[in-house]
Parts: sequence; structure tokens; C-alpha cells
Amino acid sequence: HNPPYYQRLIESCGFTKAKDWYAWWFVDPSKAVAHLQRLAARFKARCPAIIRPANLKNLRDESRRLREIYNQAWEKNWGFVPFTQVEIEFMTKELKPMLLPGFAWIAEIGDEPVGFALGLPDVNVVLRHLNGRLTRFGLPIGLIKLLFYKKRIRKGRLIALGVIEKYRRAGIAEMLVLRIIEETMIKRGITGELSMTLEDNFMINRFLEAIGAQRYKTYRIFDRTLT
Repeated sequence: HNPPYYQRLIESCGFTKAKDWYAWWFVDPSKAVAHLQRLAARFKARCPAIIRPANLKNLRDESRRLREIYNQAWEKNWGFVPFTQVEIEFMTKELKPMLLPGFAWIAEIGDEPVGFALGLPDVNVVLRHLNGRLTRFGLPIGLIKLLFYKKRIRKGRLIALGVIEKYRRAGIAEMLVLRIIEETMIKRGITGELSMTLEDNFMINRFLEAIGAQRYKTYRIFDRTLT
């Protein structure tokens, strides 16, 4: 976090608050799982959604599905900019070395992708061992180190959770979060956060509070009218 005086400094330059974003810490994953299991059982009887792990061997098709969901699920959010196909392909290429099984889940009803949850391991733990390079002397030494150390990461971040609007009260978000917490935090002992959520996204913020997550960081966006 920035020192407290940054806010005064920025505001003295004519900037005002535009929006706050929240980061949430999963203090007790087992408590969250117990709560989510009860919710999932309640919804499962009337929601035909299938929650499956993303196919990391077919990221091209999976990224297309994530783009479709994202552009529908986020379209009414403040600051939303839709992903183009070129952008999602570039992002997929950049994230591919960091992805691990259990960190990405997709919800489908029939053949329709309706929601996803995407997490990433904290690669800062790995990057300290690479000295800023994936190759050395023409050899993929850094890449080998990346693959070696990333399996030993014990901290992660849930960076995106989205469900298309017509299914938002069907329990799909609850089932997605349940699977990702079970697979990463419970089975592997990974600690982590979910970030970022908009301050006025009351549905997701209340949901996170209900499962025991604690809001522990606030990211403020400032803006200024140009004259």
C-alpha cells in the first residue's frame, strides 16, 4: 500500500475519488467451504450447471469461452472495456506459463458457457529465482526454473469470477468458488485473496462477507477534469 500522504498529495493536485476497488482475504478456507457446500447443495437440485476444470491443453478454445463470458458478465461494470479476440489470445499466451491445474474453472449449461473462475499462483515467489530472464546462454534455464518453482508456490489470487447476468442467482458463482477453494486452498494448502471487486458491486461483496472473507485492501482510482 502507498503511504497515507499519497492521498493528500494527489488530492492537492486537483484529483478526486472516482471509484474504490476491494481485495478480500480468505481467512479460514475450511469455513468458507462448509458455507459454500450448503449453498451449492441447495442450488444444485434446480440448476443444471456443470462445473469443470479448464482444459489447459486446449487454451485457445477455453480462452474463447472465457472471453464470451467476460464480455457479457462485465459489460455493466464501471470501467468495462470488452476483450477483443487478439487481446485474449495475447493474454492467454502471457499467462500460460503461470497456470496450474485447479486454478481455472468453467460453468456450462448444456453447450453454453455461463461462468468462470480464474486464479493464478503468486509468481513473485518464482521470479526471485529467475533474475529477470527466461533464457541464458541460449538455453531455457529460466523457463526450467519457472516450471520447477511454480509447483512449490503456496500463495495465490483469484483474479476473475464472472457469471452471465441471467444465471447470477442460480448458485453458479458459489459452485465455482467452492471448487477453486477446495482444489487450491484445502488440498494444496495455498493461502490467498480474491481481488478486485468494485465497491458498489453489492452482490459479490455481500457474498464474500457471508463466506468469511475479509476486506483487507482498498485500491482507489482518482480522476481529474481536464480544462
